[in-house]
Amino acid sequence: MNTDTASQDNVTTWLLDADPAITWQALRDLTDASAAAVTAERARVAETGWGRRLLDLQDDGQWAGGACFPGRGWRPTGPAVGDPDGQPWVATMPTLRLLREFGIDPADRAVREAVNGVREQSTWEHAGQRFFDGEVEPCINGDTVAVGAYFGENVDGVAQRLIGEQLEDGGWNCEAENGSIRSSFHSTICVLDGLLEYERAGGQVPVADARRRGEEYLLTRGLFRRASTGEVVDGDWLQFSFPTHWHYDVLRGLDYFRTVGGTPDPRLAEAVEHVRSKRRPDGTWALENTHPGLVHFELEDGDGKPSRWNTLRAKRVLRWYDAARPA
Repeated sequence: MNTDTASQDNVTTWLLDADPAITWQALRDLTDASAAAVTAERARVAETGWGRRLLDLQDDGQWAGGACFPGRGWRPTGPAVGDPDGQPWVATMPTLRLLREFGIDPADRAVREAVNGVREQSTWEHAGQRFFDGEVEPCINGDTVAVGAYFGENVDGVAQRLIGEQLEDGGWNCEAENGSIRSSFHSTICVLDGLLEYERAGGQVPVADARRRGEEYLLTRGLFRRASTGEVVDGDWLQFSFPTHWHYDVLRGLDYFRTVGGTPDPRLAEAVEHVRSKRRPDGTWALENTHPGLVHFELEDGDGKPSRWNTLRAKRVLRWYDAARPA
């Protein structure tokens, strides 16, 4: 066994020695584990570790007493940590978004009970809309479609709204209601995540054409450059975060295209090589740009330290790209 192969094997072992939310995805995406083994490990996400902890933090059909933000007067009763001056990531939407990232089984009884509670009791801060009826901003509605479709809820109306809000350049922008005619990478990736999840869940609204136009918006820009000048749009997008929340970065964009599958578009090449260049000598990728705010509990050891989440995502992106690109 050569040194590089040994290093890769050690990293995979490190990923498999983690919370079930990571372990089951590492089994599925990085090994030749049987479907039965993957399914068994995935079932553990709702039973133990981070997934179970998040489910246990729900109260009265919501998390932190609100849909997007903590409810008035809410105070953490558990070990909530993080930057209190940042955006709080403990309410219902960021928590459901994280449970989806964990790959928790939507059919699990405890998960169904939690989602039923959200449907019946959670409403948006904007105007009191029911949670799965969506809000007004495309980025929030993209997330609503993503979590709704993933957990088996009817989000047809929100998907239809997003189709009608697609901008001329192919993407979406939460500032469109204020007159913006240029799309946002942040809003666009949230909507694309949602439309892909919705399409794969068998949603009734035709979204494939809009999704491909949105993908073209990102591909035309190489995932991180301005279409007009070729300059890097935002240096932060070249650093990798987890959770990403509503934020965009290159690794999030590439993991989306990996999920789409098929032969990689040649315009992904520069972004892929950037991910490859960030691999550390020990074979891991670091956590680099944590988005500040209150969280239920920490998932990583902090910026600059090896990140299981970023390592998992980077390795599976490279595995897909290297195996699927034309010779």
